[in-house]
Amino acid sequence: MQIHDLPYPDPGLPDARSGPRFLLWLGRNQLGGQLKSLCWGLLHFLSVASLPYGVGFAVQAVVDGSGSRLALAGGLILLLGAALALGDTMLHRTAVTNWITAAARVQQLLARRTAALGAALTRRVAAGEVVAVSTGDVEKIGWFVEALSRFAAAALTVVVVCVGLVLYQPALGIVVAVGMPVLALAVLPLLPRATRRADQQREKAGRATELASDTVAGLRVLRGIGGEELFLDRYRRASQEVRTAAVRSARMWSLISAVQVLLPGLLLIAVVWYGIELARQGRITVGELVTVYSAVMILNYPLRHFEEIAMAYSFSRPSAQRAARVLSLERVTEPGGLRAAEAPAGDLYDPVTGLLAPAGRLTAVVCGDPDLAGRLADRLGGHPTDADPGTRSASASDSASASASASASDSASASDSASASASASDSASASDSASASASASDSASASASDSASGNGSGSGSDSDSDSGSGRNPDKAATPVTALPSVLLGGVPLDELPLDTARTAVLVQDKDPVLLSGTLAELLDVPSSGSVRPEEALAAAQCADVLDALSQASLDADPMNARITERGRSLSGGQRQRLALARSLVTDPEALVLDEPTSAVDSHTEARIAEGLRALRSGRTTVVLTSSPLLLDRADRVVLVHEGTVAAVGEHRELVLTEPRYRAVVTRETDEEAASAALSRNAGTSLRDEPGIGDAGIEELTEIEETA
Repeated sequence: MQIHDLPYPDPGLPDARSGPRFLLWLGRNQLGGQLKSLCWGLLHFLSVASLPYGVGFAVQAVVDGSGSRLALAGGLILLLGAALALGDTMLHRTAVTNWITAAARVQQLLARRTAALGAALTRRVAAGEVVAVSTGDVEKIGWFVEALSRFAAAALTVVVVCVGLVLYQPALGIVVAVGMPVLALAVLPLLPRATRRADQQREKAGRATELASDTVAGLRVLRGIGGEELFLDRYRRASQEVRTAAVRSARMWSLISAVQVLLPGLLLIAVVWYGIELARQGRITVGELVTVYSAVMILNYPLRHFEEIAMAYSFSRPSAQRAARVLSLERVTEPGGLRAAEAPAGDLYDPVTGLLAPAGRLTAVVCGDPDLAGRLADRLGGHPTDADPGTRSASASDSASASASASASDSASASDSASASASASDSASASDSASASASASDSASASASDSASGNGSGSGSDSDSDSGSGRNPDKAATPVTALPSVLLGGVPLDELPLDTARTAVLVQDKDPVLLSGTLAELLDVPSSGSVRPEEALAAAQCADVLDALSQASLDADPMNARITERGRSLSGGQRQRLALARSLVTDPEALVLDEPTSAVDSHTEARIAEGLRALRSGRTTVVLTSSPLLLDRADRVVLVHEGTVAAVGEHRELVLTEPRYRAVVTRETDEEAASAALSRNAGTSLRDEPGIGDAGIEELTEIEETA
């Protein structure tokens, strides 16, 4: 594989059981490049190691006064110089190619795993660790792959030179052959301590990176509450800990470097001293002494690669461990799915909560717990987070049949009649839906969910993969209870191919990310083609955003204006509206929006509600929100309390009849609720008083409101 052939058509299936196994797998897949680099490395190092022989031959020719042998020695040195230059050039070229292709392979594997896991990745692995793995760790892994072939060539060169010196001059060659292994192995006792210190440094650096990432992501909020100095102090302390750990690590590596300089120097002194004695005795010639001396000097060069490979492995092993931990995370269901790649249509139903979103209607969902709302949005998109991987002992058709009755009963509550009978029907259907969902959950308690996980549950999985058990086939899987899948038109999403499921249901979470690029590139997403970008921008009320982008751009066309990374140059409300426009352009069968207007003012929010309702007419839309402006424009409103559907109806109806709904939407406190109850009781008492009827109560209410 050459650099111009990247990316790989298929990066392969990695062995992610542990960091060393992953490095071994990567080395095997780079075998062709490693062999090329090894051959060029041998040419380079052997040419370097052969120069002393040419020099010694030339010196002896001068001592003997032989011009022909001197000319021959000169030609030999010239030939070795050319071979050295060629070998060095091609070694560098092939080694760097190995580095880049290995890094590209790892990046492709990480990108493929990230795409497969989706939003579940950052719930299993910290965001800062994901950043570290995809940037610095990839470089360190590539460094080890690149240094491996050079080390192999250097080791073979040392062996060849030692054998050659023993054959060329046994008396001195034996000294060199005995001393070289000692030099190569002398630093081994120091490596474990150096590795531990390097690991501590990287661990502290990873925590500092996570802290910096979190600080930058929440900078606007920190400035709003005046907490930026607190976080800056925390980062300063973390940075100082990294500096201290780096100094401790550098001290150990400097000691290893000192040993690598000291011991070859001592060997050189011993060789020179013993060689002079042999020359004085006439047992060796001056040329042979110069040859052996030069060979020992030259061998310092390949020996330095022993230190390099030790450092490269020390730095790459934890990096490979982190990469293997990410790559070992798996989906329970196969991305290919169990059904045909045909997007279903119909009602969107969650058998766990009993939530039903009728097809073609705008459904608003109110949750008192924002975290529950986020998890519910993920579930509706086919990314459940509460279930652990388990065995599929109940078919999805069980949950589908269980949800059918809930769907039928809950559909009765879809009528928008404001009459009392409709209200009663809605309340009844809500309870039916809740009971049906409980039945579905019981009947499919062991069905597989499409959650992202490794071969374990929770954080224990991370520790397992850290110790090398990420994908241990010998480790027996423990059956655990899994939550049933969300159904779209009666079809479980976890049985659909991954691409089909994501095309059918699109989820926009609370904090959507805007990628850097032009506005046209931002809105250039896979879509049905039914919604034009201009229509989506208008529905999301992005006129002021377009004006701001035009003013900041040299191009008059706002579609060509560039958006900075994560849209940091825009306000929170502007970013939110652009993300909403991007979701509307996609025009999926079912669109799930989690607090899409939380950073928008009330006037703009009201216009967005109207635009969303008009543009998504006839399409299934679910909005998780507590905003009265959005709730009032929804076809139906569902209250989810403590994980199950508690009430179904219209906004104005639920505000009057459902205290839990009113507490969430109006932010009513317990004291205010008690006061309202007293007022209602007092109104009832006044209404019963002689001479004060409903008309009198209404008049008193108007006076109170005017006051």
